[in-house]
Amino acid sequence: MIRVKFLRLAHRLGQTPHNVVVAQVLYRLGLAEQLRGGNGGRVGAFSFDRASAMAEQLEAAGQEPLDFSCTIMVLGKTGVGKSATINSIFDENKFGTDAFQMGTKKVQDVVGTVQGIKVRVIDTPGLLPSWSDQRQNEKILHSVKRFIRKTPPDIVLYLDRLDMQSRDFGDMPLLRTITDIFGPSIWFNAIVVLTHAASAPPDGPNGTASSYDMFVTQRSHVVQQAIRQAAGDMRLMNPVSLVENHSACRTNRAGQRVLPNGQVWKPHLLLLSFASKILAEANTLLKLQDSPPGKPFTTRSRAPPLPFLLSSLLQSRPQVKLPEEQIGDEDDLDDDLDDSSEDEDESEFDELPPFKRLTKAQVSKLTKAQKKAYFDELEYRERLFMKKQLKEEKRRRKMMKKMAAAAKDLPSDYTENVEEEENNAAGTVPVAMPDLALPASFDSDNPTHRYRYLDSNNQWLVRPVLETHGWDHDVGYEGINAEKLFVVKDKIPISFSGQITKDKKDANVQMELASSVKHGEGKATSLGFDMQTVGKDLAYTLRSETRLMNFRRNKATAGLSVTHLGDTLSAGLKLEDQLIVSKRLRVVMTGGAMTGRSDVAYGGSLEAQLRDKDYPLGRSLSTLGLSVMDWHGDLAIGCNIQSQVPIGRSTNLIARANLNNRGAGQVSFRLNSSEQLQIALVGLLPLLRKLFVLPQQMQFGQ
Repeated sequence: MIRVKFLRLAHRLGQTPHNVVVAQVLYRLGLAEQLRGGNGGRVGAFSFDRASAMAEQLEAAGQEPLDFSCTIMVLGKTGVGKSATINSIFDENKFGTDAFQMGTKKVQDVVGTVQGIKVRVIDTPGLLPSWSDQRQNEKILHSVKRFIRKTPPDIVLYLDRLDMQSRDFGDMPLLRTITDIFGPSIWFNAIVVLTHAASAPPDGPNGTASSYDMFVTQRSHVVQQAIRQAAGDMRLMNPVSLVENHSACRTNRAGQRVLPNGQVWKPHLLLLSFASKILAEANTLLKLQDSPPGKPFTTRSRAPPLPFLLSSLLQSRPQVKLPEEQIGDEDDLDDDLDDSSEDEDESEFDELPPFKRLTKAQVSKLTKAQKKAYFDELEYRERLFMKKQLKEEKRRRKMMKKMAAAAKDLPSDYTENVEEEENNAAGTVPVAMPDLALPASFDSDNPTHRYRYLDSNNQWLVRPVLETHGWDHDVGYEGINAEKLFVVKDKIPISFSGQITKDKKDANVQMELASSVKHGEGKATSLGFDMQTVGKDLAYTLRSETRLMNFRRNKATAGLSVTHLGDTLSAGLKLEDQLIVSKRLRVVMTGGAMTGRSDVAYGGSLEAQLRDKDYPLGRSLSTLGLSVMDWHGDLAIGCNIQSQVPIGRSTNLIARANLNNRGAGQVSFRLNSSEQLQIALVGLLPLLRKLFVLPQQMQFGQ
């Protein structure tokens, strides 16, 4: 009977069953009935031909009234023709219009009949697109929301002008305000209406006239894309209808206004509106979509981003340690893996003969072979000296670790006096931290002084967040970062870190609170709470990890996490194993799963790192990474290789390559040098290419 009703509506609007909109609605009705199941025989028995014949018979008899009504709400900017469109729908002046001032000043509705069909239209005041007018728009939209609370609309018409050529998303503030007040679901049942549809298309880029169809397509795409971004759903595809209300518009023999493409716009607009109401009735009848009564626009519940949450869970996080435990842990293992002895390195450096560094003028007088021998000797001595310093630093750390362990056995009064003296001494000498590395700039000024900060006895470390992609003359502050390490009862470390970044449009919040407790030799349990911005929502994550050092060179970790995002809860599990093969080679394997709303995502990763034989002094480093993600049966496999190779005293070559199972990949090479500065001339190649290609493009009108 819903099919019959819709065919009767199409008949009254002068549309045949072969109309594109009519055919699509009938197809979706049949598909919805088949998806419901159990009606396969009935669908075959009640065929399209029978429904069409019944509709024609009822319309010819004219005895049975059509039980159908539609409520339409009209939204749009000031001056786009909302009231004029309503007058055209009813073929009479329901609302007054004025070309020089706002026509509608309050929310009002009008009820009438169109081709014997009861239609109720809600007219709303005009809205303004700029950021400064959004507070006024909010007042108007809240009054609209109160007006439609008892009788919600069946369809929303969002009106804009076809002849307004804007590609900069200038209406985005208005669209986001509508989304924030009514919810993203207002766009799920909306039709884009472009008025002034009889306007001539503008000239093309080369001065030739563009076609009307291309003009309509481009303008429709701009409005649809803006609505997708405002709704946060790139799958939206709102239908578009064209409208022309001017009295000079061309008409057919029946007096209906006809657009330049030959379409009669009024029946098409009404058919789209009625089709939306018909499909909503079918969904309610088949219980494919339940909407709570009294709520015109219910928020579509979005599925949690399980791959993103799983990737965050699988990341390796360092264990929070006490201040005295942060030194010496890795040194012990590195010393066991180091084949060379400390005494040999130090004695070899001490036994070297005296060496005098040459000036630049003296170096320039040497032959090529002499230069090579000189720089080789210089590099050899520097490497031995750095090794000696590194060994001395490791000894100092071990000594400090032993002193911290011995201090625990001393009386509490003695340790408190020592700590008080150290704090008093440290409080008088705040230390300036190193300057931040600023991005490259053409500005002659060096604004590093803007980002300097001191490290004092205050345990809070507060630093600015630098915007690396800002303009040359910008201050460059993007946010603020704060960190602090607390110690509870001299046993439990608690780490807090938070960061807030803000630009002209969005604000992002990241906060992490973590702690760890040791419960045996090589065993520790960590507990953390994270809060971060994901889209327009805040994600709250509670996680826990337990680390076991079952062997000297092997660390195993098991972790759990629970994330609350929007109105969904997601839980995850991960297993991680870190194997230290040698001083140079380390392998980390991770696997896990994340579930939420009866959906599961699986993933894993493998990372192998090959260091230089003189690590951490050497510059060569190679990394191999493999990742696997399975979600909804879609398997994603990625491989990433990166290698850094020194090819000179001050020159490094970094090569990266990545490839996935879909055939997409990237290869990049980066060469940095402080010796061969002429390499920077390569930057002239794209500039010269553009200078040669631009005249050819202008010649062909591109």
